[in-house]
Amino acid sequence: MSPDRMMIIGLLLNVLSHGSVPVSASSDCVVAEQRCTQEPSCIVLYRLLEYCAAEEAVSPLGSDARLECLDAQNSLQRYRPLQVCKCQRGSRREEHCLKVYWTARFAAYEEYEVSPYVELQLNLVKHLEMTRMASIMAASSLSVDGQNQCLKAAQDCGLYEKCGSLRSEYVVACTKRATVTDNSCNRQKCHKALRRFLERVPEEYSFALLFCPCSDTLCGERRRKTIVPSCSYEENGRGEERVGKPNCLSLQNYCSRDELCRSRFADFQHNCQPSPLAASGCVRESRAMCLKAYAGLIGTIMTPNYVNNSSTEVSQWCSCDGSGNEWPGCQRIMHMFSGNLCLRNAISSMGFSAPPPVENTPVPASPPPPRVYQERVHVGVNTLPEFNSMEDSEEENQQQEEESEEFNVIPPYSEKDTNTESGARGSTRGAAGRALPFLTLLLLPTLILDGACWSY
Repeated sequence: MSPDRMMIIGLLLNVLSHGSVPVSASSDCVVAEQRCTQEPSCIVLYRLLEYCAAEEAVSPLGSDARLECLDAQNSLQRYRPLQVCKCQRGSRREEHCLKVYWTARFAAYEEYEVSPYVELQLNLVKHLEMTRMASIMAASSLSVDGQNQCLKAAQDCGLYEKCGSLRSEYVVACTKRATVTDNSCNRQKCHKALRRFLERVPEEYSFALLFCPCSDTLCGERRRKTIVPSCSYEENGRGEERVGKPNCLSLQNYCSRDELCRSRFADFQHNCQPSPLAASGCVRESRAMCLKAYAGLIGTIMTPNYVNNSSTEVSQWCSCDGSGNEWPGCQRIMHMFSGNLCLRNAISSMGFSAPPPVENTPVPASPPPPRVYQERVHVGVNTLPEFNSMEDSEEENQQQEEESEEFNVIPPYSEKDTNTESGARGSTRGAAGRALPFLTLLLLPTLILDGACWSY
């Protein structure tokens, strides 16, 4: 095999292990920042923009201060490394990298069409989509007809040590009471644990949990409760009182003040942009990348989920009540999920045994009274503290069972409660080792026979 072919295989193995192509030193935002600090003319402008971003996060800047910040941003555009740099999702330096990315784009609060994350090459995306989808399809084809696919996905996750432990971790974080007297949860810890699960567990397991095909409401309920909706996005009041949905514009405004949420939302719009002319329904012709971008929103204030137990329609936990003359903008946010052809086709493509849902055209909602929507929030609520490791496992498992009835969650499958306990340890190693080699075996024949599609 030629050295070039070996290099391609090595790159693909790295992508399958980590989820994206490594950012080169020339395009990494952290490296661009380090180089900027070595140039006096660059660092002065960059530090000024850092100050502008920090002040803007607390309260709106005055007109004079804003003009000065905009002048600095325009001047910094001459320093190209900061203008073209990207970040790698899930990396240890992701939050720092995103801070640099958005600092250099101080005035671009509405810039959601360009993703701050590094993009995969088109041919590479197609190969990854083919192998990943084939892997999940092969796993689902082993099931018995009529079996609850979401339950099976939970069982498979429990047999893979990393998936089972990280899933248990986020269930505990999302069901544990914030205080003894308060029934609410710690949403920050819940979001942190959800992101850890989705970033560290291979898509063969996480996607099977999030997008498992269902033919009955019991399966649909398990699927909808996978991300613990009562803690991850629903608003709960004191005691049993239920708080209504927030306004979608307010939700987006919160998101725009946090680098991580803002970046994930931009990545979602970039990769899930619909097109009625494309076969996949996506402008970028990649359903897998759309699903990955959708999953990236889970664990932020923009966390989406299924609207009920009987369909694959997804939405955010928000409404347009009180939007006033900003009603069209609010509807645009809602239709990014409920009316998104690309996202709908991507989710339906995971349901190999279930036909696409029949959708009826909804009756247009009547506009609210013509009052001006003025709510603007400038505090980032999605900046999360460090997630503490789990306490004693036996104590938390017991507490989890007690609290699962109070929170909207189905406890994760545990192999300890089945007859597979004796073989669980051996199965975890086998499951952990099967995902990557399986994808590699599927991929190698394509690389050997279809080498012409790679260009350099």
